[in-house]
Amino acid sequence: MIMRTPLIAAAFIAVVVAVAAAVAQSRPEKPAAAAGRPLATATLAGGCFWCVESDFDKIDGVISTTSGYIGGRKANPTYQEVSAGGTGHTEAVQIVFDPSRVSYRTLVDRFWTTIDPTVKDQQFCDVGSQYRSGIFFHDEEQRREAEASKAAIEKSKPFKQPIVTEITMATTFYPAEEYHQDYYLKNPIRYRYYRTGCGRDARLKQLWGDKANH
Repeated sequence: MIMRTPLIAAAFIAVVVAVAAAVAQSRPEKPAAAAGRPLATATLAGGCFWCVESDFDKIDGVISTTSGYIGGRKANPTYQEVSAGGTGHTEAVQIVFDPSRVSYRTLVDRFWTTIDPTVKDQQFCDVGSQYRSGIFFHDEEQRREAEASKAAIEKSKPFKQPIVTEITMATTFYPAEEYHQDYYLKNPIRYRYYRTGCGRDARLKQLWGDKANH
């Protein structure tokens, strides 16, 4: 009689190890900024910050991404407080980028196609104001660029629903706990399970078609 259980367990472990290794090998190299070259910051909220980090780490010219919380009332909120919906914050990602390699407008244009901008206080399977989508501008130039990007998307979008994503001035950004940073790299199996189960990529394809970015 063949003992199948140990063989299946061993096969499963091999698959997990292989997937983790593949993800590690594909980890995006964060380009170092040239000495003296000014960097800029963009703050974007697109639901689960694990997913937003993953989407924007792939872009050439992005130096770093940090998951955190913005737009709320309480100083130094914890994940438990924010996820409970009582602080007014939304999950967001602060993106440090090199403007000589990628523009703020390019980042915002790409942002639309990584989210569902048609729903209020929700992104995919995550419901509540703590998952609302938003562009948090840091100066007047960013506000103008964000508004212009939204206007262009309104004209070209392949769906009928209006865009409800907020465009507001950035307030204090609080970095999330360390275990949330680069979660998609630290826990690739769990991350893929969450992203697929939440229906994120399926909804993006439905909304944006071939324009969907993920």
